[in-house]
Amino acid sequence: MNAAIDQYGGGAADWIDLSTGINPNPYPIPEIPHKFWYTLPDTHPTEKLLNAARKLWNVPSDATIVPASGVSAIIAMLPQLVNGAKFEIQNPTYNEFAASFTEQGWKNTPNAPVQIRVHPNNPDGLVSDRTDIENQHSHLTIIDESFCDVCPHESLIDLASKPNYIILKGTGKFWGLAGMRLGFAITSPTLAEKLQSYLGPWNISGPAQFIGAQALSDIKWITQTREELHSITRKLDVVLTQNNLSVIGGTDLFRLVECDDAKALQSHLCRHQILTRVFPYSKNWIRFGLPANADDLSRVQAALEAYT
Repeated sequence: MNAAIDQYGGGAADWIDLSTGINPNPYPIPEIPHKFWYTLPDTHPTEKLLNAARKLWNVPSDATIVPASGVSAIIAMLPQLVNGAKFEIQNPTYNEFAASFTEQGWKNTPNAPVQIRVHPNNPDGLVSDRTDIENQHSHLTIIDESFCDVCPHESLIDLASKPNYIILKGTGKFWGLAGMRLGFAITSPTLAEKLQSYLGPWNISGPAQFIGAQALSDIKWITQTREELHSITRKLDVVLTQNNLSVIGGTDLFRLVECDDAKALQSHLCRHQILTRVFPYSKNWIRFGLPANADDLSRVQAALEAYT
């Protein structure tokens, strides 16, 4: 965002940031008891957080949940969990996995012993096929479900009960709490113990323990938010298609659009102080996050009408 402001002007309050897949209407932060700020994270708050996660995501009873300061912190540790030199991740997708493994000397090759799936995928929203995943017979299968909270029926969480599977979950996308840095690895006790040893003690903060437990337990907010995100996604689709843009994928947190010149469209929208995401591997793809409200959607519509 700062780079766009420097180039196109205005202040942060003037811009609509549609460059991420983060819920633009985040979970309301509850008042945090003072003790969470001046004491080290303790076991009881952690247990409350993990119990909320286990109940919400229907985590198998024989799987272990490892909390961390964001899914990114877990991704950085993944190459250390298994011996090998080859992994497979199907592109295009979220690039942090490939970066983590290649920095450790691994190579991305077909049918590798370490399989990685982003489910649903970013940026196209495709969901992974269960049969395809289970037929890989890999030494380690990593399934990133960071965007799966808008479509919980697609979750593959039951695979966490099997050896050599890791399911990743987070609070940054659906709950919109990206700045809180709270993610989870759900896996076998053996892999969990190994991962925990790399992450070290007190790897999440006390405030994150408290807020996370509240957020994951708030079923009323979760249910209502799924409905609201679905509604605004449908409205955004109408605006996009009315302006001759083809929606070719996405989830209820972002939409992938095909156009003639993605960079030109992005630049035009930036001149209207609307930030989107383009990709170095496609001149035709542009991704729209969700507008926070009707006023922001109207601004998007007006900017697109001025372009077409």
